Amino acid sequence: MKTQLHFNESISWKKGMREKLFIFDTTLRDGEQSPGASMNAAEKIRLATQLEKLGVDIIEAGFPAASEGDFKAVAQVAEKIKTAEVAALARATISDIDRAWEAVSAAAKPRIHTFLATSDIHMKYKLNMNREQVLASAVEAVAYAKRFTDNIEFSAEDGSRSDPDFLCRVFEAVIAAGAKTVNLPDTVGYAIPEEFGDLVRYVLRNTPNIGKAVLSVHCHNDLGLATANTIAAIKAGARQAEVTINGIGERAGNTALEEVVMALNTRPTFVPVTTGIDTRQIYPVSRLVRMITGIVVQPNKAIVGANAFAHEAGIHQDGMLKNPMTYEIMRPETIGLTSNRLIMGKHSGKHALDSKLKNMGYDLSAEELKVIFEKFKALADRKKTVEDEDIEALVNEEILRTSDIFALEYLHVSSGTTVFPTASVKISINGRTVKGFGSGNGPIDAVYNVIAQLTGTKSELLRFSINALTGGTDAQGEVTVRLREDGLVALGKGSDPDIITASANAYINGLNRLEYLKQNPTTTTETL
Repeated sequence: MKTQLHFNESISWKKGMREKLFIFDTTLRDGEQSPGASMNAAEKIRLATQLEKLGVDIIEAGFPAASEGDFKAVAQVAEKIKTAEVAALARATISDIDRAWEAVSAAAKPRIHTFLATSDIHMKYKLNMNREQVLASAVEAVAYAKRFTDNIEFSAEDGSRSDPDFLCRVFEAVIAAGAKTVNLPDTVGYAIPEEFGDLVRYVLRNTPNIGKAVLSVHCHNDLGLATANTIAAIKAGARQAEVTINGIGERAGNTALEEVVMALNTRPTFVPVTTGIDTRQIYPVSRLVRMITGIVVQPNKAIVGANAFAHEAGIHQDGMLKNPMTYEIMRPETIGLTSNRLIMGKHSGKHALDSKLKNMGYDLSAEELKVIFEKFKALADRKKTVEDEDIEALVNEEILRTSDIFALEYLHVSSGTTVFPTASVKISINGRTVKGFGSGNGPIDAVYNVIAQLTGTKSELLRFSINALTGGTDAQGEVTVRLREDGLVALGKGSDPDIITASANAYINGLNRLEYLKQNPTTTTETL
């Protein structure tokens, strides 16, 4: 066993000796199943474009049978993406597979991803099927999907808790029926790295025709082991990793793309595989996901957390000054963090803003750039310096949205130590202007009471948080709210140097997202 670690492993390893690892990103599908993280079509397209730039091999765009909205979003992503494969999820039913194919058929490289549970507990209590019935249904689904495409993936839901011999039988049968990828999910995050690696090796040894397919893994993070399990599986022979940006997803989330990719890049001799990921795009894409979903990345999150490259201890700082490799096993530039700070202010032109946006990972159309530039100039008149975080907020609010039902037009509040908090608000509802006046326990409460009255909504405010996007007293405040109504949960985000305006924008954004969910109800909560 090697006991000495070599920092420059990547220099000594020849890429020609490494096998290809396919990166299957499911941020748009499994990641979207994080509570309140639903994305509209415009947001899905924007993120898919950045995932393609990142270099992922497969983008799972969604679950077309779940809702009409998801179907349309998957179809639009399929039409937009040109180099990556676009996958659509489908249960092992004819209707789901038809819907999936209809959604991705226009893609340059379409994939149908169908699944069925194979663990005894799922078969008994969820499916009410025996093993032979599950085997027959899996084969039937794959054979039916093969009428449309040869690019079929089959997932054995709850595979890590399935009987290994039955798992091999199912994989052998679906490969014979036409599956080109078979996926072994750790659906409930139950596996331990050593046993999961052993299970992968067992499948590879005991599935006679496994050489005709790629073995994939899809791990959840319920025990905090998703990345460790994925690395163990890759080392054991799996050659597709199913991941999400920032590790978002159901419950405790999924395997984080950035963790797997940077672990493989940093320790290439430990697992001799290569990916097509442009690691310099990792941080911009991570930032985009945070902006779209409103899911904050914890400061101590590996790779993309705010503290991932921060050094406060004196001993660490001294070592860093002498040689960065003393305390950094990777350089921040490798994930897209750069010290090249182009200062933006009221004298900056459209070309400078376009250059800044491209460096941040945003490739906007001429019309989009025009909209952002106008908002940028208005903000620059209010702030001495416009930071990257401010620009991100502008992109998020002005570009990453579909047409809204509610929009803020006017806001006035009165509050103080000797004044009862009141608010006057004017909003538009589908283009029709309405206005109202009300009071509350504070200025923000007063604003929210008036907006709720004007919109006729009865949402419950589950969370309210305020963060400063940058330093200084003129910093923009970023407000995040989580709203619940009729069993639906949506996040709302707003930013403005005026924190009350930011709060109103966040509330209205959340109401618009709730309306989107009402119009595009999810009919199933199936997950791998």
